[in-house]
Amino acid sequence: MRIGIDLGGTKTEGVVLDAEGNELLRKRVETRQSEGYQVILNDIMQLVHYLESEIGAQCLVGLGTPGAISAVTGTMKNSNTTCLNGQPLLEDLQILLNRPLRIANDANCFALSEALDGAGKGHDVVFGVIMGTGVGGGVVFNGQLHQGHQYIAGEWGHNVLELDGPDCYCGHKGCIETLISGPGFAADFHRNGGDGSLVADDIVSLAAQGEALAEAAMQRFFDRFGRALAMVVNILDPDVIVLGGGLSNVERLYSEGREQAARYTFNDEFITPILKNIHGDSSGVRGAAQLWQSNEI
Repeated sequence: MRIGIDLGGTKTEGVVLDAEGNELLRKRVETRQSEGYQVILNDIMQLVHYLESEIGAQCLVGLGTPGAISAVTGTMKNSNTTCLNGQPLLEDLQILLNRPLRIANDANCFALSEALDGAGKGHDVVFGVIMGTGVGGGVVFNGQLHQGHQYIAGEWGHNVLELDGPDCYCGHKGCIETLISGPGFAADFHRNGGDGSLVADDIVSLAAQGEALAEAAMQRFFDRFGRALAMVVNILDPDVIVLGGGLSNVERLYSEGREQAARYTFNDEFITPILKNIHGDSSGVRGAAQLWQSNEI
């Protein structure tokens, strides 16, 4: 059996999968990031011990986390759970749990889950996309996660899309994440005269009712989505693209968003399927468990 831990900014979720990928047990706890790094470590340890006590066996453990491990220092980087940055998270958890662990970015875990037994199942090259609070991605080749030499493979959200765009926390301006994440989409609506109290879901609903400012924001969103995704397609040419995160529920992405991607892709036709995820919010935690292949159990 395998345990997956999805370490999020507000919640930490654990799941136990058997060799066939069936879910046996699940538990969710609060991520107490305001209380610091050591508290998060101890909470993960306690969650693993709880799952193992309930299931009656010691398990392999995989961890999905925001950010990635630096190939230079071995410590965490690029995490929006900022107390993790600069910390030897993998090393510390391996000591606490007294066993080897596997760790990957949460978007990579999403991509792996959807490639193995989700919307991308049966495809050799899968690009998994998350568009929610941030914009992330992951690449899976023949059922194997590709993290890259610097552990940044799939990080399309931090390519610069518009040089005069909004400031990004990474230090650049106009990153894809600042424009087509949920907060980025809402901020664009606000900058162009929309109600500053509305969030992404509100704007999508207004556009469906024919509100002009909201519809204009949707059209900018689809154009930016198309330009951003076409860059990935032109480089990777995946067999399938699977969308996740809150904005994956915008049904018009699969028609109008796809049309914009086709417009910017360097080809005479665009045949790449763009599919909605199957496992939803569970993809990340399932993918963390699936960092261990079933034949390794």
